[in-house]
Amino acid sequence: MDQILLTRIAEALERMSPAPLAAPDFDAAAAFVWHVAPDRLEPVAQVNRIDLELLVGIGRSRDTLLENTRRFARGEAANNALLWGARGMGKSSLVKAIHGALLGDHPDLKLVELQREDLPSVARLLNHLRQAPHRFILFCDDLSFSHDDQHYKSLKAVLDGGIEGRPENVVFFATSNRRHLMPRDMIENERSSAINPSEAVEEKVSLSDRFGLWLGFHPCDQDEYLDMISGYCKAYGVDVDADVMRAEAIEWQATRGARSGRVAWQFFTDLAGRHGVSLA
Repeated sequence: MDQILLTRIAEALERMSPAPLAAPDFDAAAAFVWHVAPDRLEPVAQVNRIDLELLVGIGRSRDTLLENTRRFARGEAANNALLWGARGMGKSSLVKAIHGALLGDHPDLKLVELQREDLPSVARLLNHLRQAPHRFILFCDDLSFSHDDQHYKSLKAVLDGGIEGRPENVVFFATSNRRHLMPRDMIENERSSAINPSEAVEEKVSLSDRFGLWLGFHPCDQDEYLDMISGYCKAYGVDVDADVMRAEAIEWQATRGARSGRVAWQFFTDLAGRHGVSLA
């Protein structure tokens, strides 16, 4: 009986403190997703992305991030980047497209996606990446924090790196709809109710200052919206009359109440389907 009890205790302790993650096979894929409980880097066989040339209306941000990432891939100095702004304007698509565009010349450049909820585990992830002979874009999509969210403290391990410093072979890219990563009303609420208003939100707001690059994304105009759709039609071989496409595209965005790259892609998906074209 005592032996059975000891075995159960040992099994329970093992579940509470699992064995360390084995060294990942980074040659298995070009991209990975970080998971916890248990810790593991899951390879992504095919990344969901579009070609860099199809991203219209974000030329300045595209060129800036591309050059920054190219320098990083060559082993040169590069900045962490915060891509912030309007929804559906290609922030996450740009990160994935740039990674894909550079893979041909830099096959050791890996993309690792990290969920915001898993930020507390980032120190363990960095330890694995630090030891690998590859270069990593650590990517967190839709990053934001509420007033009582403590995950932002874990983010500093990526941006500042603590006593060890950020690994030389890791750069961090994040996307957010908010420039300061937290809602403006929460910033004002904390400022108005604090004993020292200037210090109440400084720690959280200053997170965005730790990114070397701030790249803003703004709503597109109608010409850019239509250019996006025209580019998709050309790339995927959808032959449609330009006037018909324009009229239908404008009606589509009117029903959505907004124009963006996401809306343009949704319209094109419908258009391609009606013309019997697969987007696989």
